[in-house]
Amino acid sequence: MTEFRRRSLLLAAVLAVAALGGCSRSGSGDAADGQRSAAAAPAVSPEAAYGLAAGGSGVQVGQLMAANTVYVFFDPQCPHCASLWQASKPLLGKLKMVWVPVELMGAESGKLGAAILASPQPVEALERHESLVSQRAPLTAPPADEGARAKIAANTELFGKLGAESVPTLYFRHAKSGQYGSHSGTVSTEQLKAMVGL
Repeated sequence: MTEFRRRSLLLAAVLAVAALGGCSRSGSGDAADGQRSAAAAPAVSPEAAYGLAAGGSGVQVGQLMAANTVYVFFDPQCPHCASLWQASKPLLGKLKMVWVPVELMGAESGKLGAAILASPQPVEALERHESLVSQRAPLTAPPADEGARAKIAANTELFGKLGAESVPTLYFRHAKSGQYGSHSGTVSTEQLKAMVGL
């Protein structure tokens, strides 16, 4: 067994047993939600899922010219998504991420996601928003922009086509092996770094 294969298997085992959280339609947000979703069979192949995920409307952050892109489907009310946002920030000098908002936890999520997408400065809007979620501060959505609301509806439909069940859900291509993968649930900075091959 090669060293790379041994490390890949070790990483998979660590991620499988780690207490990772995620939010589902029920909104319970316990660690088991992320575990169940991670174990669910994907609706499409990992490479096809990555290609589909690239079609979502989202906010691009990090190195715009990076060869490595991670697509993150998130709900604007999910505290686990806010945790992943914070964990990903140290890697944005080497990584490009596209944060794709969906309406998983209720209509308010759609309004909040639409406000982020419709902002003239979406990266700053996303940063402010995720900071509020991390602080468990009250969230208030401005009046919905109809074009942005349509994008949220399309993102949510795409999320369903991908077979995902909880957020955050990440779609990525490992920078070193070239393998495509997905993961549901939050991860630490180090886990994300290993997952995407940085």
